[in-house]
Amino acid sequence: MDKQSLFVQVANMEERIGELYVELGTLKQKIQELIEENQRLEQETERLRAAAKDLPLAQGSEGLDNLNRIYQEGFHICNVKYGSLRTEGECLFCLSFLHK
Repeated sequence: MDKQSLFVQVANMEERIGELYVELGTLKQKIQELIEENQRLEQETERLRAAAKDLPLAQGSEGLDNLNRIYQEGFHICNVKYGSLRTEGECLFCLSFLHK
């Protein structure tokens, strides 16, 4: 292998290393952004959990009454189609849920 070819090979390797260094810097920045976002989300989750502890719990019968009202208004309350409009009459899934 002659000196010129060896020099070209080293120069190409140096260029690839430079490109990898730039790519590594970009990845490092993205990781930093993700860590910061994760930290913000964890803080928000804690804040929401603390706020949720202060909310009054609805009575079970009150929740069932609300679901029954929603069903009577023509919406699904079953886990299959929850919230969508009932267009084909009664839904056996919803009815079985109401009668539990």
